[in-house]
Amino acid sequence: MSRNIIAIAIAALGFIIGLALLGSAIKNRNKSENTISVTGLGTKKFISDLIAWNGNFSRNSFELKTAYDELANDKKIIENYLVSKGIPKNEMVFSAVDIQKQFNYSTDNMGRSQQTFNGYRLSQRVSIDSKDVAKIENLSRNITEIINLGIEFTSSPPNYFYTKLADVKQQMIADATKDAKHRAEKIAENAGAKLGNLKKATMGVTQITEPNSTEEFSYGGTFNTSSKEKEASITIKLEYEVD
Repeated sequence: MSRNIIAIAIAALGFIIGLALLGSAIKNRNKSENTISVTGLGTKKFISDLIAWNGNFSRNSFELKTAYDELANDKKIIENYLVSKGIPKNEMVFSAVDIQKQFNYSTDNMGRSQQTFNGYRLSQRVSIDSKDVAKIENLSRNITEIINLGIEFTSSPPNYFYTKLADVKQQMIADATKDAKHRAEKIAENAGAKLGNLKKATMGVTQITEPNSTEEFSYGGTFNTSSKEKEASITIKLEYEVD
């Protein structure tokens, strides 16, 4: 008889514990459902304050020393030209000389391929990073002046950067957070509820594009360097409890 009483007691205790766990689960489930998630946006337009530009020059000759001497002379001419345009020497970076053998390819009467040595091609690159954006822009647009000096020179489009991007990001994060909270408050108000505690905050990646462009955002973030004028944006996702 005592064993039956013990068994009944254990079963009853298990039933009570089960009810308690079920009630707790239902309560927590309902609590998790009483939340809202909103996404806020922070944007900022700014103008680049750093420009990076580079150009390449080369010489061809069957004699390696001749090509090297001509390239070295071109370097001096380019350096003097840049100085005359107000570019400090410490902003000029000349790369190491790249040497390549050139060949002509043909086929003989038997259909066999042949290659004939066609001299050496030596090339070098000059790069400039400057905060004087307007000056370097003007330089890149008038590169024919170097070509007119008898130098085989090709210019790359300049790239634009911003040295105070960290400050811009901080302001965008603050604006995006404020925007998200305002949206959450409006949703709660329209639903006749009250905004509770913040449960979770998730920050998106920074997207930097040209203003009014058709550039697409990317999952890992976009960083436009071709435009001097830029527009940055970031999203903040907030999850609130709702009472």
